[in-house]
Amino acid sequence: MIRVALADDHQLVRAGFRALLDSEPDIEVVAEASGGEDLLRTLRRTPVDVALVDIRMPDGDGLWAAEQIAADPSLSQVRVVIVTTFELDEYVIRAVLAGASGFLVKDTEPADLIRAVRSVADGDALLSPGVTRRLLDTAASRLRPAPDPQLLATLTEREVDVLRLVAEGLTNDEIGARLYLSPLTAKTHVSRIMQKLHARDRVRLVILAYESGLVGPGRR
Repeated sequence: MIRVALADDHQLVRAGFRALLDSEPDIEVVAEASGGEDLLRTLRRTPVDVALVDIRMPDGDGLWAAEQIAADPSLSQVRVVIVTTFELDEYVIRAVLAGASGFLVKDTEPADLIRAVRSVADGDALLSPGVTRRLLDTAASRLRPAPDPQLLATLTEREVDVLRLVAEGLTNDEIGARLYLSPLTAKTHVSRIMQKLHARDRVRLVILAYESGLVGPGRR
């Protein structure tokens, strides 16, 4: 069962998300919060897998909350998805760098929201290849300025190849097809890379690939 927390200062929005998600047999909304501070208190007493967090809230907005969650080892299992009415590159970049695993706009189709929750709970990222490339190109000055090749010292040559494709935004199926691997083998490689690099999710892998110099602005 995927446990979900909803954080939004509008009760009607939370009620709509709850009704939609609770209708799924493998998803349960176990907590709600109306602000950033409220969310943190809630997560520290209620086990949660995915937190859908509004970007604009009182007492700590969604970006602040994502930063606090990412910095707290006791909340390492929580995956944050920022939800907003504004589909702006600046918000996407800030959300990802704050520690979020994905980004959704509030007019997302119900089926896509449900799919997103399942995807993030499984360790995937809610970033399309196009957004991934824009993240790397636009966030260059905000990430580590000097590439650190030692970041990848523990990876095998095959794992480096897989990481490069993850950083391009490819799915496990697409990575498998590119490298002539089964999707399951590709997923296993990604999981091992995450363990070796102590990455929470695929979004962190994209950032680490950039920081290592493996990929960067303009590279394909």
